[in-house]
Amino acid sequence: MLKVKGFIMLIDREKKYLVTELSQVKGLMPLLMKPRNKQRWSAEDRLELAQHMRRLRDVSPYIVVFAMPGGLAMLPVLAWWLDRRRGRHRAVA
Repeated sequence: MLKVKGFIMLIDREKKYLVTELSQVKGLMPLLMKPRNKQRWSAEDRLELAQHMRRLRDVSPYIVVFAMPGGLAMLPVLAWWLDRRRGRHRAVA
């Protein structure tokens, strides 16, 4: 019973993280379209682009699971990667 509750808590935590990160990427498309619309990126635009790319990098394992054909078969790899990443953060702190 405790394992099920822990699993549900894990899912909730990761879902909140994913929603938070993806909500921060809302202004990315208009920013990416500037060069196509004959506009130049300012220094602030470049900084914002870098921040968006970092957010997308952090969420990319989730995107792979849902976007790739057979992505659900990658769930065990995603679980392993998340566990490995979490262990690295503990060692640093």
